[in-house]
Amino acid sequence: MPARDPVPVGTMPDGRPILEARLEGDGLGVTVLNLGAVIRRLDFHGHPMVLGRDDPHDYVAKTPQCGAIVGRFANRIAGGRFTLDGISYELPRNEAGRAHLHGGSRGFSRRNWTFADVADRSLTLTYRAADGEEGYPGALDVTCTYAIAGPGALRATLTAATTKPTIVNLTNHTYFNLLLPPEGFPAPAIDDHVVEIPADAYLPVDEAQIPTGEIAPVAGTRFDLRRPTRIGAQAFDHAFVLGRETVAEPRPVGRVTAAGSDVALTVLATAPAVQVYDGAQLAKAGLGYAARTALCLEPEAFPDAPNHPGFPSAVLRPGETYRQIIEYRFTKETTR
Repeated sequence: MPARDPVPVGTMPDGRPILEARLEGDGLGVTVLNLGAVIRRLDFHGHPMVLGRDDPHDYVAKTPQCGAIVGRFANRIAGGRFTLDGISYELPRNEAGRAHLHGGSRGFSRRNWTFADVADRSLTLTYRAADGEEGYPGALDVTCTYAIAGPGALRATLTAATTKPTIVNLTNHTYFNLLLPPEGFPAPAIDDHVVEIPADAYLPVDEAQIPTGEIAPVAGTRFDLRRPTRIGAQAFDHAFVLGRETVAEPRPVGRVTAAGSDVALTVLATAPAVQVYDGAQLAKAGLGYAARTALCLEPEAFPDAPNHPGFPSAVLRPGETYRQIIEYRFTKETTR
């Protein structure tokens, strides 16, 4: 299908347009907003796979980062504080006044990006975060390219460069449910979803969901998802450790199936960890979703990495390029 120019679908509070572009091919239909680089729709052979909003204005304030690129630092930073090269930085504590979450009260998910290129099978968005935005040092130039990478495969390539030493941790925050009805709403519970995560370790957290600093083995715990495990009533908002460094090419980091669905989702990524989140807070967004009606698999750096010397570094310096690849690969399976 020939590439089409982005079309306006709404307006930001400051009057700037919210634009949308679409990719189609190899069984996928994907619509993307310039607001937050959001994956608004993701259909596999015409069937919806992700939570999405009909009203684009919901993405300005209401959605919990549905489908968005989150940053400058995804996940949590304890107390909204970190020290880099002997300088202390204060960030907004936008999670119950205790922690900095997903880049702050706006972060990248509620900023207008620019469609830099829209081709037949890929589109690229860019965003420049100012020096000091949300408290982070350095102006950061970010690029996100979504591309249809083969049958049922959508690949997101994220890059960034900085003008000062800073910290960077980008991910996509799409909510998946393989049992959505054709109209995509209402979303059923994820209890019958089955998850497999090839991780030998995970990061225990305190009562504020901040990593304690321990890297604990999954063996003998409920966090052992190395074999397919039905979610049921289990609660997850934890990072699973895939390695100690970012790798050059994406590797499998998670697989999801569901009883009653003939679709399997495999997530591949280059990141050293993947956050598994059960959508427990969805009902609080006021969008009509019940709690635990979608799940997220968020490839990323270790949460709160700047405050744990034993965690892999999330520091980016001038002259370096941050790079993260995430691929969502959908396949048809035997009906369960």
